[in-house]
Amino acid sequence: MTLTFAVSGRTVAKRQASGRAVRRTLTGWAFAGPATLVVVGLSLFPAVWAFFISRTKWNGIADPQDIGWRNYERLAQDPDLAAAAQHTLVLTALFVPASIALGLLIAIALNQRIRLIGFYRTCIFVPYVASAAATGILAGYVFNPQFGVANDALRRLGLPTQQFLENPRQALLVVCVIALWGEVGFTTVVYLAALQDVPRELVEAATMDGAGRWRILLSVTLPQLRPVTLFTTVWQTITALQLFDLIYTTTRGGPMNSTQTVVYYIYELAFQTRRLGYGAAVAYLLFAVTLLLTALAIWRSRRSGEEAF
Repeated sequence: MTLTFAVSGRTVAKRQASGRAVRRTLTGWAFAGPATLVVVGLSLFPAVWAFFISRTKWNGIADPQDIGWRNYERLAQDPDLAAAAQHTLVLTALFVPASIALGLLIAIALNQRIRLIGFYRTCIFVPYVASAAATGILAGYVFNPQFGVANDALRRLGLPTQQFLENPRQALLVVCVIALWGEVGFTTVVYLAALQDVPRELVEAATMDGAGRWRILLSVTLPQLRPVTLFTTVWQTITALQLFDLIYTTTRGGPMNSTQTVVYYIYELAFQTRRLGYGAAVAYLLFAVTLLLTALAIWRSRRSGEEAF
């Protein structure tokens, strides 16, 4: 009889615990559910609609004409898309390594115990939280060939002035410099947080073994930062592939289309030449490339055991 009551009591307790868990779950979803539906709806609906648009010939006004996969077949034969992809690859190849290297160096400098360290950290992060459009407009004045600050500094140093954003050979490099100004604060903050999580026991053990600062940095600190480096590489690659606002506010893809990236080419197709169907197809191509790169990074992270994602 006593055993029966004990088993019955445990059963009731389990049911009560299960009921409380269900109520907590339902309460959580009652708060988070509406916002989740809005976010998912605003993400999935445009993506699905854009896919159907990519299979049509549509100018946004007349009725769309279903043309099947012809927009996707044209992707491999479009010289403007090939040029935009080349510019995007060059920008990515310049921007990603530079942002990671600068972010790491600045983070190491800001990880020291110096006066006004909080002020310095804030100054580094401010350009990242500032509007990218405002950064582009300001950069347009800085690199103006006639009255810009950059050329004024070159004159004072006795160096020849440059055309910067008006020179097809220099414009993409200048855009990369502007992008670094706005984005290096992100990698700096990420690396700074990672540096503060490096076990001090490893550093102290290396110091006791006679290792100098450079040896500790190369053999202890950098290996501990591999997951963070992988994460920032993927993040900055996606940032470079989707760079639009700086292009729009500085060069508008010029001069002579030298800074026309894939994202800006999509904008021109969809909103300037009104070729919405083909623009949606190019957008899906960019989405596929971005998804593939992210999937490869996650696969490598899990295979190597580095918890980057």
